[in-house]
Amino acid sequence: MTRPSFTADLQRFHRAAARLASLPALEVLQDLARARQIQVYLVGGTVRELVLGGRTPDLDLAVSHQTLTLAQELARALKGTYVLLDEQERTARVVAGDDILDLAEFRGPSLEEDLRGRDFTINAMALDLAALLAGQPAEPIDPWGGLADLAGGQVRMVAADNLAADPLRLLRAYRFAATHGFTVTAETAAAIQALAPEVAGVPGERLHYELFQLLAAPRAAPVLRDLDRVGLLTQIFPELLDMKGVPQDGYHHLNVFDHSMETVAQLELVLAAPARFFPELADEIRRQATIPGKAAVLKVAALFHDIGKPQVQERRVQPARYTFYYHERVGVEIFKRAARRLRFSQAQTKAVTHFITWHMRPFLLLPLFTRGELTTRALGRLVKDARGELAGCLTLAMADSLAGQGPQKPPEADHHLAELAQAAWRFYQERLAEAERQPRLLTGDDLCALGLRPGPEFRRLLTAVEEAQWEGQVATKEEALALVRRLL
Repeated sequence: MTRPSFTADLQRFHRAAARLASLPALEVLQDLARARQIQVYLVGGTVRELVLGGRTPDLDLAVSHQTLTLAQELARALKGTYVLLDEQERTARVVAGDDILDLAEFRGPSLEEDLRGRDFTINAMALDLAALLAGQPAEPIDPWGGLADLAGGQVRMVAADNLAADPLRLLRAYRFAATHGFTVTAETAAAIQALAPEVAGVPGERLHYELFQLLAAPRAAPVLRDLDRVGLLTQIFPELLDMKGVPQDGYHHLNVFDHSMETVAQLELVLAAPARFFPELADEIRRQATIPGKAAVLKVAALFHDIGKPQVQERRVQPARYTFYYHERVGVEIFKRAARRLRFSQAQTKAVTHFITWHMRPFLLLPLFTRGELTTRALGRLVKDARGELAGCLTLAMADSLAGQGPQKPPEADHHLAELAQAAWRFYQERLAEAERQPRLLTGDDLCALGLRPGPEFRRLLTAVEEAQWEGQVATKEEALALVRRLL
């Protein structure tokens, strides 16, 4: 990633700092602090993003003393909400409209000691709030060289002991690498590698937050490789260890683990340029990628889509090959355990399990499609079973295909998969989506009127009517009832 010049960074910092100085909540805070002779500094991520020309959603502030009292007074003055974050650490949050201010007491007797205890140099900078609001030139307090590391695009630890004090910081280093296009310095990576086992003790919800921030970045795949090199990836996801070194059939040129990592990389390529692979789906894929958390969920699915293979692998002699029957079913159960440990939401768990379950479907139908033998009914079932996630499912399928380039893979396989995807998308738009907007030809009440009792037979009959409608065999309620009578 090309970094802007150091001078340009400081120029953007001065402009961003001037904009921040006009924030009324900060003026109120400084008035309250002055009355109590309290020193307040903007710190951490707030200063880092100011140097980069922007700002964080919330403001991080270091306070010399009386932090909780000051935060309570600020909440009252702003008619906002006071939230005690940690009484022992003396940290609190004030929420007032769109403004979120996080106040934390110095981690030591002075600001210098506070900055000495922070994770990375790019987060160990401060800005005097009083000086900023007084209109004085905004100059960061930078005892550890954070400005230089920002200019060089580097994540450098302040001290290894600081990382050990909170092992989540090990993952956070690589989160910054992904979100900012930075590089973790060699000495920092070495310290992280030595401390990697400590990550296992970090609460799942904290790991989840950093992980999803990392995966949301457009180029997270190279950072996942770095996580694996320092031993963090399999500390966070120990389930991945079983995939390492597991060979596959001739459709693949990589073992199961490396194939899964490559699938994440190819997924990012498809998300970045969907028109190159799916001209008709491109707009929908772009729209899906803008939904918060959607890209991260897809990347988790790419990482876990073959997680069940080691448990079901069989080696056949005639012909000589490996098989992995029903690996998607086994994979879903393995992933669910990881999701519970890392506190995935129900929606995230449901989405990933759906992608894992579905991912083999296009490849099973592809031979029929290439021979022109795929029926409308089979195509419709493929689309319907995607359950509204067709664009994401097809994106994952293409990434999976691109990540497998073994000698037995037909040279036109990716092209044929793209054609199948286009056919599936057209079916969804022209038939299924239109049918979903219209009232159903038959309902359960209609079947009851025929003397049937609710049960599994209901679903079979209603599905048969729906599929006949796709194929143009029935178009009215009377025709649908006639079909049901014939089926009975």
